[in-house]
Amino acid sequence: MTPEPISGEHASVVPLHSVPGETERLAPHDREAEQAVVGSLMIAPATIADVSDAMDPADHYVPAHETVHRAILALHAQGQPVDPITLGHYLEQTGDLRRAGGRSYLHTMIQAVPSTANAAYYAEIVHALARRRQSIEVGTRIVQAGMSAEATEDDLREALALGAATVPAAWPEPIPLDRQPKLPPFPVHALPGWVSDFVVALAEETQTPVDLAGALALSVLATAAGGRAVVQVRGRWREPTNLFVVALGPANRKSAVFAAMTAPLYEAENTLVEGSNLTIVEAEVTARMAREAADKAAAQAAKAEGPERDNLVAEAIGLAQTAESLTVPPRPRLLADDATPETVTTLLAEQGGRLAVMSAEGGIFDIIAGRYSGVPNMEVFLKGHAGDRLRVDRRTRQEFIEAPALTMGLAVQPSVLEDIGKNRGFDGRGLLARFLYCLPESLVGYRKIDPDPVPPVVGAMYERNVFALTLKLADWTDPLVVQVGPEADAALKAYGERLEPQLRTKGGRLGHIGKWAGKLVGAAARIAGLLHLAEHIDGGTNAPISATTMGAAIELADYFAAHALTVFDLMGADATLARARSLLSVLEGNGWESVSRRDLFAKLSRSEFPTIAELEPAAAVLEEHGYLRSETPPRTGKRGRPPAPRYLIHPSIREPKA
Repeated sequence: MTPEPISGEHASVVPLHSVPGETERLAPHDREAEQAVVGSLMIAPATIADVSDAMDPADHYVPAHETVHRAILALHAQGQPVDPITLGHYLEQTGDLRRAGGRSYLHTMIQAVPSTANAAYYAEIVHALARRRQSIEVGTRIVQAGMSAEATEDDLREALALGAATVPAAWPEPIPLDRQPKLPPFPVHALPGWVSDFVVALAEETQTPVDLAGALALSVLATAAGGRAVVQVRGRWREPTNLFVVALGPANRKSAVFAAMTAPLYEAENTLVEGSNLTIVEAEVTARMAREAADKAAAQAAKAEGPERDNLVAEAIGLAQTAESLTVPPRPRLLADDATPETVTTLLAEQGGRLAVMSAEGGIFDIIAGRYSGVPNMEVFLKGHAGDRLRVDRRTRQEFIEAPALTMGLAVQPSVLEDIGKNRGFDGRGLLARFLYCLPESLVGYRKIDPDPVPPVVGAMYERNVFALTLKLADWTDPLVVQVGPEADAALKAYGERLEPQLRTKGGRLGHIGKWAGKLVGAAARIAGLLHLAEHIDGGTNAPISATTMGAAIELADYFAAHALTVFDLMGADATLARARSLLSVLEGNGWESVSRRDLFAKLSRSEFPTIAELEPAAAVLEEHGYLRSETPPRTGKRGRPPAPRYLIHPSIREPKA
């Protein structure tokens, strides 16, 4: 068993309800689960979101655990690292170190963690036991008030009121269907220091959401490394390091952010072009001379006769083969913008499979949909994201790309979503499932008039490092293989296990966007590879990806998941939610207290609910939001069919609307 704090330094570590004897022993609690929760938060800050969803710091039974838990949340909110050293220093500054059990107890809690992957499960245990203690306390007060002859009416009312506040009401307030959840802010602390410093400074200078620059930063790193580095996860599982990112920026200053973030990529491209000019000229001259020599030899062979002709023909053939084998290297290209799918394919083939489409507008979606050809063409984008072989056989050209790595970084207006949502081919072919989405909240109306500019040293560091990373990998033909370390792999496995139940089509949080969410673990691995490369600009890329880096990548993946739910809703991808809204309107218009499934189906539009099968998922959504409850009435006799299930309706729906 994990050692408990002892007298002296740990004297303050006592139960929340410190009462002697049998009462203390019977109070439901699990000290080891509490230690595992707090220890997990110190080891893996990426678990903070999951733990916060499952419990509150006040759920701890031991005051020391609550104190440390709150301190961790405070440090995390400030973007500060969380470990026993920084935590001990923080608690000492706040005067809570003794209450927390001292510095050595922080390490004791870390040692008590069996696996950080189960942090949310430990938190659920702690929360459930806290509810039990609360129920016991409420019940005890009510019993004591009822049994005591000295209890006044006020004492009884207070005890009953406490019970009413603790036990959920029969019909809690339903959760509105049309209320968009508050989206989480971009976890800028998850980026490497030199990247996050520039992202924060640029957001301040332009007075734009940090999400915009943060999402584009990942696209920039993917442009620098995509096609030149891969992440070796385990076995034969490899992930390329290219990404598709859409920042749905508000209509203010996104072009300025886009230009600043991509500037070092254009500088690197110009440097590559300048460095290749001499090589290209030499190759062009050599190829031209070889063709001229072959043509001259062929002409001489055509005029010759007898044995001499055979020798000249053989020489002409040899020269022609040599000329054919000489190729002129293309001008280096890293970036494309307003390009057709055919042009993107050609550029990918010329550039050895590496290219980025970066744009501050959404016109590329129109092009993919067939603006010029009249026919949608997304093959290069689908295979360019996945890294699948791409072979093009046309009457006029043949192109083959062994492992394409196409990156897309877009900053478009939210209004583009409506048009994208209308093109079902995008979703049907899986194109939308390949993008990472962020939907920042506009700062218009809250902007500073005279913001601080980006500090020169911060801007110079960002530009230098992006430039260096791009040129460092530019000449690689075989990809740089970035290994996932054992602890990072364990974190990625745990993330996959946490996500899997959320992918269920019935009841899963991400079930209705399963095509997108099914790629999220792979996206986390790609992001981890990019963060690793950015952390080792000056060397050390051969080291494996650490658990800390993978935790940061998972935190970013969770951010994109929360935003994707809202984005796909805006695109109309969740048909079930739309049907649930229609169903709610019918319930509001009929004033039922309860209704059978058959009677309810009879009132619905056949265009939206062609069969009763479409009713059940929509009703499940309403049930999850607290508008409905399913009930099967008891049998009234032994024969005949069992009673049909009925839906009980929330009282607020039955009330007439003003």
